[in-house]
Amino acid sequence: MTIVIIKDGDAVTTTLAIAEGTLNDHASVIKLVRAYQADLEDFGGVGFEIQPFATAGGEQTREVAILNEPQSTLLLTFMRNTDIVRAFKKKLVREFWEMVQQRSQSAPALPTDYIGALEHLLASKRAEQLAIEQRDHAVATKAEIGSRREATAMATASAAVREARQLKEQLGMGVTQATVTAVESAVKRKFGKQGWRPLGQWCNARDIKPPKVNDPRWGWVVAWPAGAWLHAYQIDLADLFGADGEQA
Repeated sequence: MTIVIIKDGDAVTTTLAIAEGTLNDHASVIKLVRAYQADLEDFGGVGFEIQPFATAGGEQTREVAILNEPQSTLLLTFMRNTDIVRAFKKKLVREFWEMVQQRSQSAPALPTDYIGALEHLLASKRAEQLAIEQRDHAVATKAEIGSRREATAMATASAAVREARQLKEQLGMGVTQATVTAVESAVKRKFGKQGWRPLGQWCNARDIKPPKVNDPRWGWVVAWPAGAWLHAYQIDLADLFGADGEQA
């Protein structure tokens, strides 16, 4: 089964592939996407399509979500970490990485003449500026939505749960991101002075800027995304720092 496809120039997967790969009903996977859509959209807009499918009673339609690599990796952290789910996470990360390698190898060569090089540089700068503007708009929109969601959550969640979540965020020990120090302590393993490099390479390849958290010993340190840990060291942060997760 092929998990990752190219759609509109981007490497993506679908909730159909995730449902099949994790042995879940597609309806429950879509329900999980809807429940955490605001979190998934920290990494870009979630696309939805209505697709036909054949049944014994004739052709019907269903809603299918299109997810990029960070979105699909994050969605899997919300599922219960069975052996099947963990194996699928590894296959998903591997296929996304292979897709990136294939596309980089087939990328057109840069222009060699002076005018062509200037035009290429101008186009790149325009694309970069557009991406920055889109990112800033998404951040501002997310901040507004996040404020409303936080107000609702604070009204319903218990003080103990809120304090525990805040502490995990401050220590960089969450299921979506974690510091090298936190993971070293949890797995009883040292990654060395250069252990952050494969994590950084994963983020750079996807244009992801990991956040920083305050460490009492070292000051501000990087908290690396769950996808980076899974790809670089096959370490599932949900297994280390999360509860059992939610069953999709």
